[in-house]
Amino acid sequence: MTAPDPASHPGGPAPAPHNAAAARVRALILDGGSSDLADGEWHRLHPLTPLFKGGLVFLVVLGIVVANLRDRLIYLVVGLFSPEDLSSEIVVDSDDPITLAIDFVVVNNYVVLALLGVLALVVLVIVCYWLVWRFQQFRITAENVEVKKGIIFRSQRRAPLDRVQGVNLTRPFPARLIGMAKLTLEGAGSGADVALEYLNTTKAEQVRADILRLASGIRQAKAEQLAPAGPQSIGETFSRGVSHIVDGVDHDDVVPESVVRIPLWRLIGSQAITAVLWVLFFLIMVVGGVIVPIAVFADGPDKWVTLAIAALSTGIPLTITVVAVVWGALQKGFRYSIAPTPDGVRISSGLLTTVTRTLPPGRIHAVEVTQNLLWRPFGWWSVRINRMGGQTDIQQSSGQNAAAATVLPVGTRADVERVVALLLPDAPSNDALFVWEHGVLGPQAQDPFTTVPRRAFFWHWLQRRRLGVRVTNYALLIRRGRLGRRLAIFPLARIQGVGVTQGILARAQGLAHLRVHTVPGPVAGEVSSLDAADAQALAELSRRGAVAAAERDHTHRWASAS
Repeated sequence: MTAPDPASHPGGPAPAPHNAAAARVRALILDGGSSDLADGEWHRLHPLTPLFKGGLVFLVVLGIVVANLRDRLIYLVVGLFSPEDLSSEIVVDSDDPITLAIDFVVVNNYVVLALLGVLALVVLVIVCYWLVWRFQQFRITAENVEVKKGIIFRSQRRAPLDRVQGVNLTRPFPARLIGMAKLTLEGAGSGADVALEYLNTTKAEQVRADILRLASGIRQAKAEQLAPAGPQSIGETFSRGVSHIVDGVDHDDVVPESVVRIPLWRLIGSQAITAVLWVLFFLIMVVGGVIVPIAVFADGPDKWVTLAIAALSTGIPLTITVVAVVWGALQKGFRYSIAPTPDGVRISSGLLTTVTRTLPPGRIHAVEVTQNLLWRPFGWWSVRINRMGGQTDIQQSSGQNAAAATVLPVGTRADVERVVALLLPDAPSNDALFVWEHGVLGPQAQDPFTTVPRRAFFWHWLQRRRLGVRVTNYALLIRRGRLGRRLAIFPLARIQGVGVTQGILARAQGLAHLRVHTVPGPVAGEVSSLDAADAQALAELSRRGAVAAAERDHTHRWASAS
């Protein structure tokens, strides 16, 4: 930077050059950030990060040790200050090794050395945690989010902003009370996630906005967004955390009327119905496989005792399992809400630990509307999606993949229509007829879907007329299920390919198997036993439509496209 010329300021000394803060503001304006963390420089996480990443375990262990030594410590303190008040009623377990060690220290007058050792251990732990915090940094540039950490073994991870599939803001219960949150960037692949844990909640929300704004293609920030939020006291932070537990979070920047919520009674009712189904299934298995054989073949005075033991041994674990499953689903569904934002769809849920997912436009590869048989009398539906992404906080095991992909656990027709419109904002309005009347509720008169022929009755005797495929200018739709209704919507711009295959039996019948190639997920894109000519025509139509849709699609840079 060139120093200012004093001659150009004859009336007095030259003004001081811009400081680092002013340069940072200019960088924010150029790079599109709204916080002081999106300036391309390396920053550190919250100072309490090591405590929540491992220090809590240390504190818990320390608390257990102190609790176990409570009687001995009281005995020693009372004996030190008031030996005449010692009571023979105080009984101390002398077989405990830690108690014996304390007695050895006291008897040999090593108390000062022991206290110095404890102090040195505390200092060592504090220094270690300080080093862990010191050597973990992150930075946000116009292209990437990078995280580096490690003291001896260093590691550095980078998440390209144009490949971010979602941004999750997780607030564990203890961290929420002191205003901390974890920010996770979901990458396109397993193990591609980059986590910033932990940040101040306000800064985490600002960083999330920065990341989504930069990923959208914006390079110009609003001036009013550059004002940083003032520091909050501990009392204000704790009060805000408690109020978020009651009222929920992340609805400050959305229109209240646009938020889709799930009433608690509906969530409980849907889970209760599913639980009753599983209970009946297990009861049938237990009665048929255990109770009936014992009642028929067992004999003697111990027959009823054996029946009671068998019933309890199977009934108690079953009850615990059902309660755990239902409670887990309810806990994730508490205060479940979906709302549109300028940077995508925001999904929030959770009771104690809250998780907020932001799905940017163009990252959703398939949407499926489902309804099981038990929900049909109530008019309830659910919505699932396929999208690219790695392992996240709410997706810790393969058994939870479907739960992580569920964007609407249970809702009415109006809720489903609004959620599908949020997930697929570019879908033309004339596709709504194919989606709902013919797709979800169909088949109707003059069915526009291509269904399986009569000669495939043996393979699809229950859902032959309902199983069908429809290709529009925007998406490929697959309708299936007679008892449980399902409609899968695959945007043509997201389709990776369409394949047609034939086996020996299918070739003899003139049938073919149509498969839509997309990212892995709970939404399946396969239809079997179609007429071979129909399958080829649908595949060719999908290929041409996918090429045209990909040329028109610019949702990966949604702000530049608008």
